[in-house]
Amino acid sequence: MKLLVKAPAKINLSLDVLHKRPDGYHEVEMIMTTIDLADRIELTLLNEDKINILTHNRFVPDDQRNLAFQAAKLLKERFAIKEGVTIAIEKNIPVAAGLAGGSSDAAATLRGLNKLWNLGLSLDQLAELGAEIGSDVSFCVYGGTALAKGRGELITEIPAPPTCWVILAKPFIGVSTAEVYRRLDLKNVHHPNIGKMIEALQTKDYDKVCGQVGNVLEEVTLHLYPEVAQIKEQMKRFGADAVLMSGSGPTVFGLVQHDSRMHRIYNGLRGFCDQVFAVRLLGERFPID
Repeated sequence: MKLLVKAPAKINLSLDVLHKRPDGYHEVEMIMTTIDLADRIELTLLNEDKINILTHNRFVPDDQRNLAFQAAKLLKERFAIKEGVTIAIEKNIPVAAGLAGGSSDAAATLRGLNKLWNLGLSLDQLAELGAEIGSDVSFCVYGGTALAKGRGELITEIPAPPTCWVILAKPFIGVSTAEVYRRLDLKNVHHPNIGKMIEALQTKDYDKVCGQVGNVLEEVTLHLYPEVAQIKEQMKRFGADAVLMSGSGPTVFGLVQHDSRMHRIYNGLRGFCDQVFAVRLLGERFPID
């Protein structure tokens, strides 16, 4: 049996860090939403008791370091599954980009194997399992738009943003999330107003959404990687309505409503950046069936 599952990327409309927790993680408040840039995960059941990862991307591990592998292993162990699976990952989301590509692959694997192995788990149960794999996996299980608290695993659904284009630009660098958090000085950051962003989403007010975007990690990454700051400035200059770095970076995204301006920004950025995408917001949760 085979099953094909989409694994969409996410962007952070708001990302705030409150404090460091006793367990070593940081307490965060984030508003995340899914976008129409997705990996494709093909799951094929095996009679043998093993997990295979197939990928043609040299930056994606094909062993136990892969989060999709970890998702399959967790389900096998938790529910005593004797069947194996081959997980073929077609990468469209840039790797190590602040877009939760690996987490979304893991979440898609959880949703797909829930169906193939007839486990009958709810999204809430899958999200709880996802939290054991990584901080963004719980959100990616649900998809849509949500407020994430704790270390990212406490998810509250909120309304989707108004329809618009999202232009993404990622330079050919990797950013260490651990290093960005290590350098974050919480005494000297401008915290985004999460409450006002939620209000803007509830009223579907595009201008207010654009006015409330914010990411406390951005200043650290911009300081460490000047090319990220350069992309952000170019995107602003080309006329995006809001520009922000997603996650710990290095991907920068811009929001824009008009097709003509989207094309202008997209074409302009291609001269400055290795990977540029223009996609739509998704913003709605996955169904469970």
